[in-house]
Amino acid sequence: MSPNDIETLEAATVEAVAPDAVLHLPGWLLPMDGGTIGRAHSAVPLSHPTTADAQAVQTAQLAHIMGVYRERGRLPVFRLPDTAVHLHHALAAQAFLRVEPTWVMLGRIAALAHTPLPPGGLPIGADIVALDHPTPGWQAVFLGPGFDPVDGANRVRNLSRANGTVFVSAWVDGQTVACGTASFGQGWLGIHGMRTAKSHRGQGLATAILKSMSGLATQRGIDRVFLQVGAANTNAIDLYRRAGFSTGWGYAYWKPLH
Repeated sequence: MSPNDIETLEAATVEAVAPDAVLHLPGWLLPMDGGTIGRAHSAVPLSHPTTADAQAVQTAQLAHIMGVYRERGRLPVFRLPDTAVHLHHALAAQAFLRVEPTWVMLGRIAALAHTPLPPGGLPIGADIVALDHPTPGWQAVFLGPGFDPVDGANRVRNLSRANGTVFVSAWVDGQTVACGTASFGQGWLGIHGMRTAKSHRGQGLATAILKSMSGLATQRGIDRVFLQVGAANTNAIDLYRRAGFSTGWGYAYWKPLH
């Protein structure tokens, strides 16, 4: 990826989760939020430098960033690519711990649009609906059994207040059984909050939601898509690979032990 692609993707990522506030420092975004969404309250670099001089500049900025968060009564947390070893070493020396390894996955809208559904198609009575607000049914899936209700409520709140977000649901016989969220910014389609009720997994509903999002992106003249998925979530990763996604880079959060 080009440096500009990394910068626009990270900006789109932060915009989609609508933090309480975002500060801008040279080469960094500093989102501030009181909720549970890591991307909404962790500092993220806007480049992945490979030269020693550029890496030294990033490392020198850490202390200032920590001070900015602490001055505002917030814990300094960093969201760093796996390649940023210079930053990892500096934070580890200050008792920061690496947690929640995650993959950034990238794709093209054309490939997403042509992802095949299961041979038998969707369940009888299935329908895909896209709205500019989360319906009670959409929220019920997002907060349903198997998902953290506190984290889910925070995600519903933040995703709902982002500009231009579209909430896509899969209905079967009038009941919402799967959902996802599409954001559009910085030239990217961002995919967030994919959820499917346990009773309806493996039926192609998540794929249908992704295909619906690809159509929304095409209408807006967008041809690139990204998402972020936990590195241990192999079922979701397999789904996204079938939809044409590949791994852009890995990252993790760095949190202070005290």
